[in-house]
Amino acid sequence: MLTTVSARPRDGAIPARKRMQQAVFGLGCLVLGSTAFAAGGEWRSHGYDDAGTRFSPLTQITPDNAKELGLAWSYDLHSSRGVEATPLVVDGVMYVTAAWSIVHAIDVRTGKKRWEYDPKVPPEAGRKACCDAVNRGVAYHEGMVYVASLDGRLIALDAGTGQKRWEQDTLEAAAKDAATITGAPRVFKGKVIIGNGGSELGLRGYITAYDAKTGKQAWRFYTVPGDPSKPFENAAMEMAAKTWDPSGKYWEAGGGGTVWNSMVYDPELDLMYIGVGNGAPWAHLARSPGGGDNLFLSSIVALRPDTGEYVWHYQETPGDNWDYTATQDIILTDLELDGKKRKVLLHAPKNGFFFVVDRTNGEFISAKNFVDVNWATGYDKAGRPIENPEARRTDKPVEVIPSVFGAHNWHSMSYSPQTGLAYFPAQYVPVTLQDDKSWSGPRDNKPGQPMSGVGWNTAKLVNAEAPKAPAYGRLLAWDPVAQKEVWRQEYVSPWNGGTLATAGNVVFQGTADARFIAYDARDGKKLWDTATGSGVIAAPITYEVDGEQYVSVAVGWGGVYGQYTRGSDFKSPGTVYTFKLGGTAPMPEQVAYQLGNLVQGVPYDPADVAEGTLLYVSNCVFCHGVPGVDKGGNLPNLGYSPAAVIGNLETYVFNGPLVSRGMPDFTGKLTSDDVRKIRAFILGTADAVRPKQ
Repeated sequence: MLTTVSARPRDGAIPARKRMQQAVFGLGCLVLGSTAFAAGGEWRSHGYDDAGTRFSPLTQITPDNAKELGLAWSYDLHSSRGVEATPLVVDGVMYVTAAWSIVHAIDVRTGKKRWEYDPKVPPEAGRKACCDAVNRGVAYHEGMVYVASLDGRLIALDAGTGQKRWEQDTLEAAAKDAATITGAPRVFKGKVIIGNGGSELGLRGYITAYDAKTGKQAWRFYTVPGDPSKPFENAAMEMAAKTWDPSGKYWEAGGGGTVWNSMVYDPELDLMYIGVGNGAPWAHLARSPGGGDNLFLSSIVALRPDTGEYVWHYQETPGDNWDYTATQDIILTDLELDGKKRKVLLHAPKNGFFFVVDRTNGEFISAKNFVDVNWATGYDKAGRPIENPEARRTDKPVEVIPSVFGAHNWHSMSYSPQTGLAYFPAQYVPVTLQDDKSWSGPRDNKPGQPMSGVGWNTAKLVNAEAPKAPAYGRLLAWDPVAQKEVWRQEYVSPWNGGTLATAGNVVFQGTADARFIAYDARDGKKLWDTATGSGVIAAPITYEVDGEQYVSVAVGWGGVYGQYTRGSDFKSPGTVYTFKLGGTAPMPEQVAYQLGNLVQGVPYDPADVAEGTLLYVSNCVFCHGVPGVDKGGNLPNLGYSPAAVIGNLETYVFNGPLVSRGMPDFTGKLTSDDVRKIRAFILGTADAVRPKQ
């Protein structure tokens, strides 16, 4: 049996020790992000400051007056896919992205469009995007706005006009069929820095820096080693290769380790820190049969921003076997630990443990689980997990907790030096995994292998046995010194939005069930909420305009979980909502989901259902969910499709009308017989779950 370790909740006010920390160390985060703080009331970079704190010094909105918040303006992003962007506000203009990497520049006083830039992402790029055609935002530097497109380009735009200044293709030849970019670039020391995603499609991870003015490539750092028969790029790759078993020919499957989200910078130490992703394939023994830690998967790595030189690393999940990325937000701050002030980084990755690490040298300080976990019982003094051997079983399905969706995914974390607490969404989405004994390489594609029809090579079978633990979502306020939960809010669904903390002692967060909420940062008391017309997954920001504090959030349900299921009864288009005290603008119309009736009236052969099930898992399930069972997210649940659509499924599967909206073309990958069997599975499942008359 797998054992479970539970985080212990704490109630009550912030202890006196925290108030003392505020007095002594409260400005630690703001010193690290002094450039953003000096800008005064703006939000100039992705995490507010280079330290990624998402803590604003604005104080106009407080626990006493938050109930007076009202809408100032809203802006239609014209998007029906997931909206994950953190907006930036610079010189009175908001820069925010929607799906397909489209950039909108908005006047923050009026909510009216200044300009819009569409990078014209080819729709076939949607096939490679495991987790929706999303984009998490832009970077700003010296009059230019930088956006990374889904198909792998880095583009510099004139901030005033939206005209393109330069463009670079960031993808190596080997990455063309695998990589996408959904993350926001960062600018450190005059260099625009960007990674990518795509481990599941067989990619070798890397991160690249470009000159902000010219677009010329400055350096590239690989996160996993390449073919050991060729010279290593640097000493770091030579070191990393010793932790991989070459008999697995890991380089043929890419190895993984993509850097698709977190990047922060400490100017005093002149170090930037990146979070590295999961292995490719997911199964440890498939990519490295002899075991090994597989550096730098699931690690935090410190680099020199001028050169990309490796300085140190800390690996959170050695020999990653469960898609436990370390790409979640990293936050830099100073803490008093055992009577000594230390420069630390805070991290709450997918594996369920909250980490405090010395950012000067990568020394492990502490880790404590913030949700129930069963893959490990804790971490030893050296910073290695104490694993439960049951979690690596290969002979049977195992419900490893957290699941591949993570205890905390990309949804942004914030940290308040006033309360000494980190605020982040935690969750559980039930999944069981089992090593796929039939997997024979990165181009393998057998029925039943999850999404292998679009190129995934996980070497794992998903939900080979029904999971038993229930799904949940919650907001946690976490004390990184005591490594304890201080307060929580429970939600009806996983996949809730990122957080914002302010010096007014207010925490803002949007939720999967289409609400935007303000909490007292000290004790979690709910102060105010409003409907948003769509589930919220992005993080809010705050800024000051003409002496008034505003709060904005980009809303639009989606992402890998939101593609196929949902937590609300609404499905309004992507929208930016902006609130202020006393705001009186009318809310836009909120549209309900229209699932319709379960499909019926199309003939099928029940004998085809079993084979159709395996084909559906290989080609459809992570986008459309289980027919008639999942609720339908920003992509339709096929169990509720009109009979005319299901009856003519080939029309949509083979270079159909939805290819222009990102649906893969399965020509040459599926046969007409295959489509007939998939149709039988959809119809058979709909019949099975249909209420009996």
